[in-house]
Amino acid sequence: MTTLPLLQPHDTIADVVLTNLRAFKDDRGQFAETFRSSWFPQVDWSRIQTNRSDSAQGVLRGLHFHFHQVDYWIVTRGRIRVGLADLRPTSPTYLTVATVDLDAETPRGLFVPIGVAHGFYALTDCTLTYLVNNYYDSSDEHGVAWDDSELAVPWGVSSATLSPRDLANRRWQDIPTEQRPR
Repeated sequence: MTTLPLLQPHDTIADVVLTNLRAFKDDRGQFAETFRSSWFPQVDWSRIQTNRSDSAQGVLRGLHFHFHQVDYWIVTRGRIRVGLADLRPTSPTYLTVATVDLDAETPRGLFVPIGVAHGFYALTDCTLTYLVNNYYDSSDEHGVAWDDSELAVPWGVSSATLSPRDLANRRWQDIPTEQRPR
């Protein structure tokens, strides 16, 4: 029995990958392999950290970006809308934005590379489990406003509950060049 997923490049943003995971169901429940480092051989996974985020419906977390960390997300409870913005100036999809819905009923993973801003809106109460390839480092936590008019991520909502940190995120045009992804 193989549990390897279908790795599917995102159709809008370069290097973002969706993994369509195979769930094996029986009368006891279900099993799905959710991650193998070999699925993303371009990443050094030697300093892996796993995180869990529980959010109430209506919460928005993001947009965040990193210089030294990739993310791999799986929704284990509920449903979210992920917002993505390619902030890498050398990328063929620079400043392209997209959304993708993830939910616990359809097991999929989402690989987010360095320099792609990411966040999510909780469509229901939810739990997001995610792996990162570096231990937490506050100096690698960066953000851009979730409702930035230049990026214009199509969240499908006009208001949300945000943390003080995310409310303080600057507009893209107000982030100095040296503080942006390269």
